[in-house]
Order: sequence, then C-alpha cells, then structure tokens
Amino acid sequence: MCTVASDLDVEAVISTGWADPEVFSPQEWARAEEFWLERRKDDARLLEVRERASALITEWTGRTPRDVGSFGTRVNLESSDLDLGIGYPVAEREALVAALEGRAAFKGERKTSFSTTRLVFFFELDGVEIDVSALTEDDFAVACRMLDQIEAGMDRDERIAHTWVKHLLRSSGRLEDYARWKLVVYARYCPEFNWVPIPE
Repeated sequence: MCTVASDLDVEAVISTGWADPEVFSPQEWARAEEFWLERRKDDARLLEVRERASALITEWTGRTPRDVGSFGTRVNLESSDLDLGIGYPVAEREALVAALEGRAAFKGERKTSFSTTRLVFFFELDGVEIDVSALTEDDFAVACRMLDQIEAGMDRDERIAHTWVKHLLRSSGRLEDYARWKLVVYARYCPEFNWVPIPE
C-alpha cells in the first residue's frame, strides 16, 4: 500500500462533506495540483476515445450518450476507463439488450434512484474500458441536469481538492470512505438523485 505524504486533516474534510481548497496548506495544495495536472495530460487521448465510443453507442442504440463518470467532471484518478450514460424507454429494455448483444458485455443491474435501476454494459476501445449505463429516460434527464450543474458550479480548485481527497482515501486503503467520497459531488449538486457508481 502506497503512503501519500499529506498534512491535510482528511477526517475534518470528510465530516464537512466537501473539500474546501482554503483548508489546504501551500505544500499540500502544491501536491494536489501537481497530481491533478498529471491526470489532465491524458485528456486529449481520452476525449478522442470518448468521441469514437459515443459514436458507436449512438449507432448501436440510436441514443446519444453523455459522460456520467469522473473523467467528465475532471475528478478522475486514472486514465483507464470512461463511463457513458444513455436514456431509454423502459418498454424498450429488451430491444436495448438485443442492440448491444455481441457488442458490449452485460455487467449487471444497479440501483439508481428509489424506484429504478440502470443496466450496465461494457466494451473496450483502444485499451480503454467503456462502461455504458442505460438509465430510464427520466433518470437520464435528471443526470444530465446534475452534470450541467456540476459543470457550471464546480470550479477548478474544487476539482483539484476533491480529486486529491479521493486519492488520499484510496491510497491509504480506506475503500469504504473512498466509495462514499466519490458521491459527494453528485449529492451536492443534485441531492434527489441517488447515483451509485459502478464498483471498481
């Protein structure tokens, strides 16, 4: 297990439910910013893969996907996978499964909100795993609104701070805290949407 040098009071950050850049010491901020900028070096490649993956999903399903994962919100730790979401009418579930058969493997059905689920598929493109979440049309509309709110409301420094806390939690083996921390961005900008990420 890798121990990351840090003087951040992670417990205090977790208890507040948000990573405020103002609580970072200058040394801690320098480490956090360096880590985040390192992730951004792979953005161009992943954006190109995402564009091609989105085109394939649209061709297969007739639905235009949206990046619903941490790469889309720029709080990703790795450059290894992409999470794309689509909306579909519940009545067309079997047709959707048939459209993806032989193209994407079925990963499972996950809870999304209090009364709905999403179907998760995956395929690989240029060594990048593409996870496809098929949500109900209503859930997809809420997810898109949530992502728009994150894009408009979360500034660069907040993205850096959030990503660094994710990194500290995972690198120290605090996987349950890490899993919960991944959700705080969604909860902050769209508390009515119970987004459950795909387990890593």
